[in-house]
Amino acid sequence: MNNPAIFNRSRLLLGDSAMSRMGATRVILFGVGGVGSWCAESLIRSGIGHLTIVDNDLVSVTNINRQLMATTATVGEVKVEALRKILLEINPYADITARKEVFCAETAESFNLNDYDFIIDCIDSLSDKALLIEMATRSRGAFFSSMGAALKLDPTRVQVAEFRNVKGCPLARALRQRFKRQGRFPAKKFLCVFSDELLPNLGEPEPDDTAQLSGYGSTRKASINGSIHHITAMFGLTLAGLVIKRITEA
Repeated sequence: MNNPAIFNRSRLLLGDSAMSRMGATRVILFGVGGVGSWCAESLIRSGIGHLTIVDNDLVSVTNINRQLMATTATVGEVKVEALRKILLEINPYADITARKEVFCAETAESFNLNDYDFIIDCIDSLSDKALLIEMATRSRGAFFSSMGAALKLDPTRVQVAEFRNVKGCPLARALRQRFKRQGRFPAKKFLCVFSDELLPNLGEPEPDDTAQLSGYGSTRKASINGSIHHITAMFGLTLAGLVIKRITEA
């Protein structure tokens, strides 16, 4: 059970019934980087009682500019474990499961998505993201997805739209092309957080950035792009807001 005092201000706004529903809600979050870590924090601060976080990476020094659990003291730690520690300091009564795994074709069947009320996608890898979208939209839970948060700076351009209506996002376009090419499509509509802004990289990647392209853990990217905290956090907080909105409207 949650400590009621932690959520006094939330309870004033939302009422007892909504807070009880949030305490009973089960959420699984894939990817706890610059977007996912802030989404997780918002969910726990808002009273979500059951959260599973999934990511296979270790904290890197290059994560410090935008990820909740990344500090000079946590470099080298398992991301999901470092994040779980912070989340339990916020609400020690929360049920938080940390899974140090990559979600991919080889591991997908180990995740029973029907166990969850909400599924949140903050995955970077195109192939893994497409697979999660396919599986999540076939499950019973509500599904929300983050599109690309890199190469963006303007907070006023962060927005929400149904996947088919996302405009100006290369990641969304690549996903739609992939689904069309393979002849497989999401089973139901879902909302995405995105921005139609696209800036160039002005700097050169450092050697440790380039090393991440080897594919360790869930860092299965084709390239490394610049990103900044206020944008990635806005993406994550907006995803959490979609969950909270859905619960309070029930």
